[in-house]
Amino acid sequence: MKVDGVPHRTIWLAEDGWSVEIIDQTRLPHRFETQRLTTVKQAAEAIRSMQVRGAPLIGATAAYGMALAMMEAAGDAALRAAYDLLLATRPTAVNLRWALDDLYELLLPLGANARAAAAYQRAAEICEEDVALCRAIGSHGLPLIEAVAERKGGGPVNLLTHCNAGWLATVDWGTATAPIYLAHDKGIDVKVWVDETRPRNQGASLTAWELNQHGVPHAIVADNVGGHLMQQGMVDLCIVGTDRTTRSGDVCNKIGTYLKALAAQDNDVPFYVALPGPTVDWTLADGREVPIEERDAREVTHVTGRRDSGDLVTVEITSPGSPAANYAFDVTPARLVTGLITERGLSPASAEGLAKLYPEKAGA
Repeated sequence: MKVDGVPHRTIWLAEDGWSVEIIDQTRLPHRFETQRLTTVKQAAEAIRSMQVRGAPLIGATAAYGMALAMMEAAGDAALRAAYDLLLATRPTAVNLRWALDDLYELLLPLGANARAAAAYQRAAEICEEDVALCRAIGSHGLPLIEAVAERKGGGPVNLLTHCNAGWLATVDWGTATAPIYLAHDKGIDVKVWVDETRPRNQGASLTAWELNQHGVPHAIVADNVGGHLMQQGMVDLCIVGTDRTTRSGDVCNKIGTYLKALAAQDNDVPFYVALPGPTVDWTLADGREVPIEERDAREVTHVTGRRDSGDLVTVEITSPGSPAANYAFDVTPARLVTGLITERGLSPASAEGLAKLYPEKAGA
């Protein structure tokens, strides 16, 4: 995708051929800044601090983190230490474990002198695969938007999304946004309702920013507005992303997704979840088993914004001394999901549907 007309990905190798550069998403939307990672500890901190976030991008960053680790030391102990360090950064997004397992199994049989080159090659492959997966998700989701446009016969297709499942959450294209970008580029009239997504405001800060960069019509709304919009017939389709989906179709996504799914069901609004294959956790059948990350209460009690002068400032917005709880994700049961949009096509949110799309995973 593009930033000020210049093509960008969210993660890439620096010109030196070994260090890794990322977009620092904690600075958006007010400042576009990049960060250079040179050690596995820096990669782990980038994931932990949410300089990079979104399940696919977390996986890609972890893969490059393993490569950076192998540049520092490539023995068995260093390999295991890097794996453990990166795995401990975020508990919910399954792509993190998937990418680390992939790299660990690849590198362990190799000699120490061959590990760094193999890690860099595989990390680059994971990034390219993610771009292809997301582009394919867009192709399979596009007909859903086209069908609404044809049925309406005029006026915008009104879509609602939650959090950021855009290109900032992946290497490029995004998951939930990929069909939207393809529809917009094809000339279909679309409008996106963007939930602010408290407490970290990834909708207001990230999704709105990237939609604005691409010229997609949108409006930011408070999190609690979605139900009203659906009641008033102002939402044709909901498309969200996911950080982990069980083999039975339960969906774990940013906190607040479950409430949107309930409102969608009550108002007969189709509710779709866009995801690449690596986001399916084949070891879990029940969404209640997904570990839900609890983050620093300060994300709830404080907010960062920009003064008219351009300076960034963080202020407290809650009653001083009041405690806060910060659950980062919730689980939407499969029964509330109209369907899953994957790189292999549309699927019911069910064990049977996913097994049909991914027989090699279901069998294993």
